[in-house]
Amino acid sequence: MRRSRSLLLVAACVLLTACSYKPSFINEYKIDVQQGNVLTQDMVAQLKPGQTREQVRFILGSPLITDIFHRDRWDYVYRFREGRSGQVQSRKFSVFFDANGQLERVAGDVELASVEELTMPVSKMRMVDLGSIGEDGAAEPLPPPEEPGFLRRMMNRIGL
Repeated sequence: MRRSRSLLLVAACVLLTACSYKPSFINEYKIDVQQGNVLTQDMVAQLKPGQTREQVRFILGSPLITDIFHRDRWDYVYRFREGRSGQVQSRKFSVFFDANGQLERVAGDVELASVEELTMPVSKMRMVDLGSIGEDGAAEPLPPPEEPGFLRRMMNRIGL
């Protein structure tokens, strides 16, 4: 009786340790985890002193952190953990407003644009040439449509 209990205890311990052991050739899938606000350099370059809170919210999106003790400060935090390697990237960007609710200054990991980039007009339109039709090409008639195949003709006769 005592021997069977000890064998049962040893078997239970072996089974429990087998559940916790993972061979090195078995790799579980880990997802990439992205949290927070994604801010690009183009978004930050659009910020100018004197913009209102609504304009900043339109450009950058809603802040992740709005502290009730610091009402004139919005924090945009971003964290990315790659599932395969476990490497973590984190960024923090803060926007400060004056007493009137206008943008005063910014601070953080995202680089600011230079003065030349802010003052130069940016052309958002781009002309794409899809090919022009010459006068002789416009007068050329379109080829006649192809005659339907056997299966299509039978389906048309049936009414499908």
